[in-house]
Amino acid sequence: MTTPALSGWRMPAEWERHSRCWMAWPCRAGTWNGSLDAARAAYAEVARSIAVGEPVTMICNPEDAVDTSLSCGAGVQVLPLEIGDSWLRDTGPSFLIDDYGGVAGVHWQFNAWGGRYPDWQTDATVGRRILSHLALPCFEAPLVLEGGSIAVDGAGTVMATEHCLLHPNRNPHLHRREVEELLKAYTGANTVIWLGQGYQDDDTDGHVDEVACFIRPGVVMALTTPDHRDGNFAALQDNLDRLKKARDAAGRTLEVVTIRQPARRERNGVRMTLSYTNFYIGNGLVVMPGFEDSADQEAYRTVRRLFPDREVIQIPALDIVAGGGGIHCITQQQPAPAPIPYDPVI
Repeated sequence: MTTPALSGWRMPAEWERHSRCWMAWPCRAGTWNGSLDAARAAYAEVARSIAVGEPVTMICNPEDAVDTSLSCGAGVQVLPLEIGDSWLRDTGPSFLIDDYGGVAGVHWQFNAWGGRYPDWQTDATVGRRILSHLALPCFEAPLVLEGGSIAVDGAGTVMATEHCLLHPNRNPHLHRREVEELLKAYTGANTVIWLGQGYQDDDTDGHVDEVACFIRPGVVMALTTPDHRDGNFAALQDNLDRLKKARDAAGRTLEVVTIRQPARRERNGVRMTLSYTNFYIGNGLVVMPGFEDSADQEAYRTVRRLFPDREVIQIPALDIVAGGGGIHCITQQQPAPAPIPYDPVI
């Protein structure tokens, strides 16, 4: 079986140059529990902000095309394409590049986060259909996985949580070692860093982008809380301990930058996954969340310090988190092709 790694492909880091950002228009009323219009307004604001630095394509159900275009504005391209839900980080493809100017994608198996809703068959084909639309090679991965459950540094390291990728509702027939080998085969990485638990009450069973992310090779941002009574304290402390002991693909110990989580907030009696690690790195910018919380400004200053060469845009994100995810969850970057090496013929 040919895999991306065997064929010379790798998944680039999010901070590498993009050719486009992909998003999907909110359409599943049950996801938003009466706040669909507010979610759409928030998605449109994210799309317009990212479009300052790179093209954005918003896919939507054909019947929503006109409203989507009017809401997002002329700077956002709209592509009618049947979808069931709007978390494109998870349903869309994970893009790959090679060293010769090529771009391809991985189409992961999707089962609605372990069967969260029954009619997920349309979303299970979105990644493949986007790659077909782009006429890009598609690698079909034999692994149930959502894009938000992994993070890569583009230099051989992939990070994930045991909570999610080893959950029995994803790949119960696979052992940890087998999951690791498939991660390496389809991302081009050679080192896996395992965190433990994800965010409390996370509908995704612990996606890594809610608790940690790479800033650059050798540097990771980790969510923390100083409150021992908080339901996230033990998990976040364990993740921090694991990161401090980990080594990346280059054999380095990691520099770990901590960022304090906002105060607990609930919706319908369930904790909302409010996380400052759930942001999008675009061309020349970072789009990060704000939660109307006292920690917002501290988080903004931290992200600005970590990305001094990019504009940092903080967007109110409560209307996005109301559906179960964040800014990173609703976006998926398409990398620009790597420059073709110059090999002069003498």
